Amino acid sequence: MQILRLDSSIQGDGSSSRALTQAVVSDLLKSLPDAISIYRDLVEEAIPHLDGPIGAGFRPLAFTEFDAVTRSEHTRSDALLAELVASDIVVIGAPMYNFSIPSQLKAWLDRVIQPGKTFRYTETGPVGLVSGKKVVIISTRGGSYLAGPLTPLDFQENYLKAALGFMGIKDVQFLRAENMSRGEDARRNSMENAVSAVSPLVSALLAA
Repeated sequence: MQILRLDSSIQGDGSSSRALTQAVVSDLLKSLPDAISIYRDLVEEAIPHLDGPIGAGFRPLAFTEFDAVTRSEHTRSDALLAELVASDIVVIGAPMYNFSIPSQLKAWLDRVIQPGKTFRYTETGPVGLVSGKKVVIISTRGGSYLAGPLTPLDFQENYLKAALGFMGIKDVQFLRAENMSRGEDARRNSMENAVSAVSPLVSALLAA
């Protein structure tokens, strides 16, 4: 059993999503003490954003000569893909920034969504090649996007479900802390509710 934890909040130790990814992984390891746990801080060890030469490491692009730095990025792409493929459970810290996800998390997705590796095109459309994985997304947002006037502005959770689903990952659950910018009381209540939901979520995840 391998658990992959990804954090993408820029807030460091003050991050709510980081606190919640840690809580989920800690709870998982209580039940799975022999599991391998891999951690990637996508801010502290930022993945360079995709460009043509980097993308040519796994896509048919018109670049054929690469310097040492670019070759090392090809190696990084391979390593990120291998981590995802080898993991059984993925815990992703994904705060909402400007109605979408942090660019650091997008950079990770751009490296692991690879043709022929995590998806392939067929005559009837794209088919995901990554299956049998469970994903928990820690979704922290300043407002409330589940219902009401802000719902159409949610390009965070919907995008993540679509991107993961494109690779064949359908078992995706969300642990949310909303209204984080609506005052200290709202923030505290949201975090308390999210923390109390960790153990039930992990129990359900392992039982499924």
